[in-house]
Formats: sequence, structure tokens, C-alpha cells
Amino acid sequence: MKISLKSIPHIASKISIDLNKSGVVTMTRGLEPIAHEAEKILIHNVHQEMALEDKADEICEENEEEIEFMLADERQLFFMIKKKLAPEFGVILNYEERYSDIAHKILDELYEEDLIHFEVTENRIKNIIYNAITSFIADTSEIEDAVMDKIRTYKKRYIPGTDEFDILHEKLYREELMKRGME
Repeated sequence: MKISLKSIPHIASKISIDLNKSGVVTMTRGLEPIAHEAEKILIHNVHQEMALEDKADEICEENEEEIEFMLADERQLFFMIKKKLAPEFGVILNYEERYSDIAHKILDELYEEDLIHFEVTENRIKNIIYNAITSFIADTSEIEDAVMDKIRTYKKRYIPGTDEFDILHEKLYREELMKRGME
């Protein structure tokens, strides 16, 4: 599953919380700087994929007539183009490998910035970061369902896409994250 820009602050927060709870990491400046560094790396990664998808879209649009003439499956073509261009954009398409790579980059940055100290293997710390990312993503759909169920119980009807809906959704989303100890 893809990481959205909206979920990045929550994932970064979970990474810092999980590192703190692990008992194997000493934080030199607290949770905030760790979350901030993780957020920067996650945002960069999402922007790389967005640029890749924009380029794939552009190529599909430039060849729209030919695609229609050949009766080609545009979604399959989009994925094939994305796969071909991924190395050029520095994007790993396999999510398991991507999240492992991101976890390693976060670990490197935290160590270089002297935000953490540890006396266990780097792989163990990388796994804590990796598990924070993947468990957050796994929990996201469950959290989203819980938030939408709460919104449906309100007497007033909120329309998705409106500012009012977005504000309420974000508030309930944060509450659900806190309830689950993810923020």
C-alpha cells in the first residue's frame, strides 16, 4: 500500500514512539527531532513516486490516440511505463523493499544527526522502524473504517471533500490514533 502525504506525520510520530518504547535506543533530543527527520525522508520518497507517476501520465497522454487505436489497457500500460522509469526516478516499486530502504535511510539520518544512540545491531533498529511503517499502514484501513463509522453516527450529514468534513475527519483520525497509542 502506498504512503500518502496526509499519513506521513502520523507514520513519523509512530516511528519515534516505537523507537522510544523499544528500550534499546537512547534519544539524545527527544521524540520531535526523530519524527521530523523521518518525516523529511518519507516526504521525499512520496514526492519521488509522485514525479514518476506524473511522467507516466504524461507519456500516456502523449500517446492517447495510439492507445485507443490499439485498444490497449491504459492502466496496464501506465504500470509498465512506471516500472520502466522507476530506476531513473529512484523509486522501488516493491513495497516491502521500499519500506526496508526507507527504514535504512531513516536510521542512517538519525545516527548521522546524533539523535539516537544504541548498543544493538543496526538491523534491529532498522526493523523497529520498518515495523512501525508497515504496522501503521496495516492499521490505516481499520482506523479509516472506525472514523467513517463515527462520522455516520452524527445527526448532521457531512459531505466528503468539504472543509467541514476534512476537519472532523482529521480530528477523529487523530483521536483514533491516540486511542491506539500510535500518536
